[in-house]
Amino acid sequence: VTRSLKKNPFVAKHLLRKIEKLNTKAEKEIIITWSRASTIIPTMIGHTIAIHNGRNTYPFI
Repeated sequence: VTRSLKKNPFVAKHLLRKIEKLNTKAEKEIIITWSRASTIIPTMIGHTIAIHNGRNTYPFI
């Protein structure tokens, strides 16, 4: 089911904090998350995010 265009994109708060911390330090590292419902926003571009699918984590660029 797609998200309504009236609503803002959903991003988990813990994931957003990790991204902002890495952006201020200008560091690159793999971020592991269990939040599959989060939307990729422009501040996440350039980071590698590993998404947990229930059994394994898969890196997503």
